[in-house]
Amino acid sequence: MGLILCRQEPVQHPYYFEGLGIRLYSSQELCYAIYNNPLLVMEEFVDQPLIDFIQNDLDMAFLAVKLLKWKQSGEDHDELVALILQECDYYHAAEVNRFRQKLSAYRKMPEAEFLKERADYLFSLKQYGKAITEYQKILDNPKGSSLKEGFRARVYNNLGASYARLFMTDKACEAYQRSFDLVKSSEVLKRICHLASWNSGLRLNERVKALLTEELQQESEQDRAQAKETAGGADSLLELEKLFQKDPIKRLQGAGELVQKWKQEYRKIMS
Repeated sequence: MGLILCRQEPVQHPYYFEGLGIRLYSSQELCYAIYNNPLLVMEEFVDQPLIDFIQNDLDMAFLAVKLLKWKQSGEDHDELVALILQECDYYHAAEVNRFRQKLSAYRKMPEAEFLKERADYLFSLKQYGKAITEYQKILDNPKGSSLKEGFRARVYNNLGASYARLFMTDKACEAYQRSFDLVKSSEVLKRICHLASWNSGLRLNERVKALLTEELQQESEQDRAQAKETAGGADSLLELEKLFQKDPIKRLQGAGELVQKWKQEYRKIMS
């Protein structure tokens, strides 16, 4: 993911936004990242490195001092984030108020629902390692057993999907089976069937084994064939094909850039 630099600012040391895995080079980029990712800036986002970036690189000493004083006085963290949007003049007052309302709505959610909302968002950003941590917080909470079965089933399902994206099939299967035990979902059963086809050594409980009928396995096989066909037109594959059509020098340069891009994506996925 990248952002467009709209206004030239003397940034010598760009700010690394860990939540998105990108570097920010202007106050406008900072505001855009904050405004469009509220779930990523609600947990101690305004820290000393960010304040230093605002003061030293964005040359906004007044805002930096104000943030530091508010932080030291115990001001509500959400107000610190909103202050950045307000002082940078990238969003107008009505938009900043809508941002405040969005944060307030999240804060009013029950803890488990908020954690799931955040985990689901991290999953959508392909940050599966971080999503797993958030899903696990819900399940490890002593109050977790008192949550509605349907909610817990969705958490286990999404946890299983996160593990599956990391090719951790044993843990994915375990999570899917727990989800199925709570709510007998045919879709979850199909996901277990897919995993079993990829890893024949998975430990399945007897009840689930009995439900993996030949008909279901054939249906899953058709789904995988369709997925394989769709993957053939993926942007990443087309990018590779274009790369190999270039002359040797450009191909080597492009390969290095592509490998670096893949490395960054891998770190983001595993973090």
